[in-house]
Amino acid sequence: MSEKEKTHFGYREVEKDAKSDLVADVFHSVASRYDLMNDLMSGGVHRIWKRFTIELSGVRKGNAVLDIAGGTGDLAAKFADLVGPEGRVVLADINDSMLQVGRDKLLDSGRLGNLEFVQADAQDLPFPDDSFDCISIAFGLRNVTDKDRALRSMLRVLKPGGRLLVLEFSKPGNDLLSKAYDTYSFRVLPLMGRLVANDGDSYQYLAESIRMHPDQDTLRDMMEDAGFTRCEYHNMTGGIVAVHRGVKA
Repeated sequence: MSEKEKTHFGYREVEKDAKSDLVADVFHSVASRYDLMNDLMSGGVHRIWKRFTIELSGVRKGNAVLDIAGGTGDLAAKFADLVGPEGRVVLADINDSMLQVGRDKLLDSGRLGNLEFVQADAQDLPFPDDSFDCISIAFGLRNVTDKDRALRSMLRVLKPGGRLLVLEFSKPGNDLLSKAYDTYSFRVLPLMGRLVANDGDSYQYLAESIRMHPDQDTLRDMMEDAGFTRCEYHNMTGGIVAVHRGVKA
């Protein structure tokens, strides 16, 4: 192992080429109860975070949108409504269990004509250059092994003038809130995961992966280094969550 590149999986140090399989195991385990756990963990506030992200996207009729780590399809469903029948929304996820849950959910809701489902790795997106007007990735970037490579891949497939929206857990700006958030994350979340999803370990990883994710300013700098312009972020819920926005020149 000493000869191979390493990265983090939560607080554990693992071989870089092993992380994707470890993350896959987490999401295979939680896929069937992902939506329920999101509602319980956030008290339903995740819907407000996603709504604000959609408002920032500037998506309109006829646009092509890529929703990476699209999971159970919350953002993809809204984007499909916005782009209309002449538009195109691609829900992409590296995890086939999550992709199946998202596909079933969206098909059951009657959304068919302008939606596509693709199993894809954010680090190597299987689309031509300049394909999309907007790309979103919600609560997925922290699970990507090489975030810089993924950001460059996203830039490549965006059209000039296209927008990237990254919605992700971040760093609270207030010490008291940060301490309360730590207590909730490391004591309540794993217990909730054990009781509801029969999987406390995956929610322990969730808490750890959030702490290992770059803070707001660092992620903004990473987006700029990847080639995005006009990069900015908006904190929500005291910085527990932030949405970053960047534009392809």
